[in-house]
Amino acid sequence: MALDYDANTLSRTAMKAELLDAETELRLAYAWRDERDEAALHRLITAYMRLAISMAAKFKRYGAPMSDLIQEASLGLMKAADKFDPDRGVRFSTYAVWWIKASIQDYVMRNWSMVRTGSTSSQKSLFFNMRRVQARLEREATARGEILDRHQLRQMIATEVGVPLADVEMMEGRLAGSDFSLNATQSTDEEGREWIETIEDDAEQAADIVETGRDRAQLREWLVGALSELNERERFIVRERKLRDEPRTLESLGNELGLSKERVRQLEAAAFGKMRKSLEATSSEVHHFLS
Repeated sequence: MALDYDANTLSRTAMKAELLDAETELRLAYAWRDERDEAALHRLITAYMRLAISMAAKFKRYGAPMSDLIQEASLGLMKAADKFDPDRGVRFSTYAVWWIKASIQDYVMRNWSMVRTGSTSSQKSLFFNMRRVQARLEREATARGEILDRHQLRQMIATEVGVPLADVEMMEGRLAGSDFSLNATQSTDEEGREWIETIEDDAEQAADIVETGRDRAQLREWLVGALSELNERERFIVRERKLRDEPRTLESLGNELGLSKERVRQLEAAAFGKMRKSLEATSSEVHHFLS
C-alpha cells in the first residue's frame, strides 16, 4: 500500500473508514497472508489508520512534525499487517499497537538530537519514561514532605525504570539541552561571527605548511651535498638501503655487486661515516637520518 496521502488527507480518510468486526478482520488477515490479496491488505490498514493517527498524536510533544509521525505510524501499521499471524487468536488491533508504537519511537529517537540518544532497550525506556517517572516521584516526595536531591532522584528513577544509574545520568544530560546550528551567530548582530568560526581547525596551518616545505627543501639540499662526497658504488648502496620505499637487503645488494654480505655492510658504514662528516659541517638537525 503506497502512502501517497498528505497528513490531512490521510486523517480525513481514516475518520471515514469502516470499523471491522472480529470475523471480517480475521478473513482479511487470512486473505493477505495466504493469497497476498492487496485489496484485503488495503482494507485492513485503512480500517486501523485512525488507531495509527491517534497513537502518533501522543508523540507531538517531542517536537516532530505531525505529518512525519503519521507516516511512521503508517509504516508500523503496514509492518504489523505483514507480520500478523491470524492463527494466534489475537485481534489485529492489539498486535498492531506494538508495531506502531515501536516505529514512532524509533523515528523520534533518531531525530531528537544530532547526537544519538541511544537505541538499547534501557535507553529507549528512559527516553520515553524518565520525565514522567521523575515528575511522579517528585510529587510523591512532596506529598510526604520530603525534598529529594538530584542523586537520590536519579537512583529512584533507575530503580523504577530498571536501568543502571549511569544510564539515567547519561540520558539526563542528553535531554537537558537541544542542538543548535554551528552556523548561528554568536550575537543578535548580523555581523556577528558564526560559532563554527570559533572551532579550531585540526588541519596544518598555512604558516606551518610553508615552514615545513622550506625545511624539507633545505634537508634535501644537505643530503644531495653529502651524497656527492661518495663514490658511485657507495651512492648506490645508500640509495638502495635508505632512499627506497622498500629498502633492499645486504644480501641482495651483495649478489648484485658480487660482494659478500659483510663487505656490503662495511661499505655502507663507511659511506654513512663520510655523509655524517659532511652533514655535521653543515647542520646538526639531520643526525636522525643516520640514526
